[in-house]
Amino acid sequence: MAELPKTYDPKTVEPKWYQRWLDGAAFHADTKATKPPFSIVIPPPNITGVLTLGHVLNTTIQDILARHARMRGREVMWLPGMDHAGIGTQTAVEKWLRKNEGVTRRDLGREEFLRRVLEWQDKHGGIIIQQLKRLGCSCDWSRQRYTFDADYIRAVEKVFVDLYQKKLIYRGRRMINWDPAAQTALSDEEVISKPQKGSLYFVRYEVVDEPGRFLEVATTRPETIMADTAVAVHPNDKRYTDLIGKQVWRPLAREELPVVADEAIDPEFGTGVLKVTPAHDIVDFEVGQRHKLPIIDVLTENGRINCSAVPELDGLDRFEARKRAAEILQERGLLAKTEPYENNVGFSDRSEVPIEPRLSEQWFLRYPKTKEALAVVREHLIRFYPAHWEKVYAQWLENIQDWCISRQVWWGHRIPAWYPKQRSEVRDQESEIYVGIEPPADPENWRQDEDTLDTWFSSWLWAYETMDPETRAKFYPTSVLVTGPDIIFFWVARMIIAGLEFKPGKSERDHDNIPFRDVFLTGIIRDKQGRKMSKSLGNSPDPLDLIAKYGADGLRFGLMRIAPSGQDIRFDEKQIEEGRNFATKLWNLARFRQMHGPSNPNPKLKESELSIYAIEALARLSETIGAVEDAYQDYQFNAVAQQLYDFVWGDFCDWFVEAGKTDVFGEDTARKESTLATMDYILSAIIRLLHPFMPHLTEELWSLMGFGTGKNEFLDFAPLPQAMALDESIQVQARIRAGAIYETVEAGRNLRAEARVPSNQKAKFALRSNESWAKEESATIARLLNAESLEVEANFQTPSRSSVAATKLGELFLIAGETDRAIERERLDKEIAKLEAELKATEAKLANASFIERAPKQVVEEYQRRRADFSARLAQLRKARASLD
Repeated sequence: MAELPKTYDPKTVEPKWYQRWLDGAAFHADTKATKPPFSIVIPPPNITGVLTLGHVLNTTIQDILARHARMRGREVMWLPGMDHAGIGTQTAVEKWLRKNEGVTRRDLGREEFLRRVLEWQDKHGGIIIQQLKRLGCSCDWSRQRYTFDADYIRAVEKVFVDLYQKKLIYRGRRMINWDPAAQTALSDEEVISKPQKGSLYFVRYEVVDEPGRFLEVATTRPETIMADTAVAVHPNDKRYTDLIGKQVWRPLAREELPVVADEAIDPEFGTGVLKVTPAHDIVDFEVGQRHKLPIIDVLTENGRINCSAVPELDGLDRFEARKRAAEILQERGLLAKTEPYENNVGFSDRSEVPIEPRLSEQWFLRYPKTKEALAVVREHLIRFYPAHWEKVYAQWLENIQDWCISRQVWWGHRIPAWYPKQRSEVRDQESEIYVGIEPPADPENWRQDEDTLDTWFSSWLWAYETMDPETRAKFYPTSVLVTGPDIIFFWVARMIIAGLEFKPGKSERDHDNIPFRDVFLTGIIRDKQGRKMSKSLGNSPDPLDLIAKYGADGLRFGLMRIAPSGQDIRFDEKQIEEGRNFATKLWNLARFRQMHGPSNPNPKLKESELSIYAIEALARLSETIGAVEDAYQDYQFNAVAQQLYDFVWGDFCDWFVEAGKTDVFGEDTARKESTLATMDYILSAIIRLLHPFMPHLTEELWSLMGFGTGKNEFLDFAPLPQAMALDESIQVQARIRAGAIYETVEAGRNLRAEARVPSNQKAKFALRSNESWAKEESATIARLLNAESLEVEANFQTPSRSSVAATKLGELFLIAGETDRAIERERLDKEIAKLEAELKATEAKLANASFIERAPKQVVEEYQRRRADFSARLAQLRKARASLD
């Protein structure tokens, strides 16, 4: 057994063990293994991404699940990989090109631009994989996949062709969400609604045949007036009935517009009159379709005004044009008023700019298997944790819209569709579109669609297309998906639909084709003020800096302790520091044990030789093991971490180890060996229980303490500890006695605090107790109290100049010099009042006939014991209080 260094150095230990795990193929998943499978596919990070605290949270949870499953005897496959991130990667490369070379992708052309993206990918891609390894992630790196692998590209194209042939994919001219920054279409799920403060402009439209009479129209977008093709009112709005069918003058780019009646108009909004701009608003587009209105588009792809009829606005950015349009209307007497107004505006999830509704020719998917996707969650073939996300999932599926799957970017899976070269634009005739995995037989006469597929169209196949048939047969469906609630629609729901539609499982049954059994949705990490982490706010620490400062295990454990299931997390670096301190505590504990001889990897505990403190610690270990496993079942990772923290720091270190020092430093060899054997037994269990959370530290201790002998070369494959069965009668008596001693010590420490006697200063105590066994434990009680002396007797004169506490063992006196009698009287009065209230509540319970009749016998007996205990302690306190009068 090697000697533990004085201090724990994660910078040395963590890389050392990670390399050993890799060299030993510890994370390799064997498809031929007979052990039951456990599998996870990692939510693929962007190939050019870097580690964030969100990644740390998500992947730490996955690693905990993977390591815990290995220790439970499962054959584990944690499959890693990366996403090509179409818009994100292209945007990053374009930004670099503009800054460094002053060119755009269109200046370079498609082929050269894609060559530059590949160069960028080779230079910057995959950094996050190395960072995940530094965190300790136990992925099977031999199975690493990429959404741009050749086989994966082929699979995506095959799915597109298959869905097109089933007439589920179609091309059409529809209103879509347009991102003017990325200059591409977006799906509805990629649009984030945000409240925005702006203005409501009341614009005057003059009635053509009644000069001087105006219709006032309230709008937030005066810059699109040139695209108006009508104004609309509700048919039952009596204010405007006489104007229906008449004409008004458009205030900018002057032209006559019809006044139409449509039930979609809200009479309560603004003035009850809507300017109908079919090219730039979805509602307006639908109104225009019903009334066969023309469509005028006055915005370019990059969000600038395209209207030579109003030269003052032509070429301006849309937001600059809004201000200038208002000024022009004001100058012409056509702006009645402007009011502050707050409304929800759709922002691009990609580029974080307001989107534009735009009429565009795009590819769409009619979702298949939506009813089945609802059913597998409602019937709990798939379970969501926390469960409330099931309602969110169901609501989206019940109101699902066709998915716009085409993107006007070059980096991505190019749509496998071709059009005849002789046609300048695509018509609706299906015969003029060729869709196939292979190009047409005469490719020189065809041109391929310029667009690529939405990145999510490739990642919705991730759960099964990342596996070869042999792997799929063993590990699909996967066991659990760990991800964020913000991509329930983008990814989770679509993967479920894909599994049900393409049936990659071992049979046709839904049970075999769903992509995962459980979905655990993490919270969002925020700063202490509740704000989302972001570089612009400067509130997002670099995880690698935290690892350098506190170690990967310190970061992992500290973060998991503050991550309640499914709730947002208020990040505080002090919690990460506590994670590091906990690692140091465990290290020092192991060093203390090692100072007293080699550990026994298989200690034999003789129940008859165990001290009451050992029995209490072993019983608490069994309770902790049960609580930890229950928490794992419900994905309550913070509860697991807190249970282990409390047991290690409190039950084991503060109580058992401190109490055990009496035997360790004592002359009784048998008691010393029994205490050290118990210490080995519990320390071995602690190391195994903590391993999924703190893998590097625990592996180092497992090795250096000599626990890792035999077939379990790595701790991942050591069995989890089991609860120990102790003789119930022995256990009950021992726990009552240990509990009474610990309560007495706590009371003594409280007396110290109230008397302002420092905890590290020796003090005199006396214990008046009728428990004959208490005297036998006086040395341990004195050690725990840090007592200079401790007198334990059934009867003795109450010490002068002392303060007293009533405990289950009896009256504990702190003899600490002159005591202020008035302060002591006040303290005792509070203690007496508290006990009287507890006794009253207990007696009320026991006086309740219904409770006595229905409650289990042991519960009633516990209340009876409480009543006797409260009564005895009250008598002690009242006696002490009377002596002060």
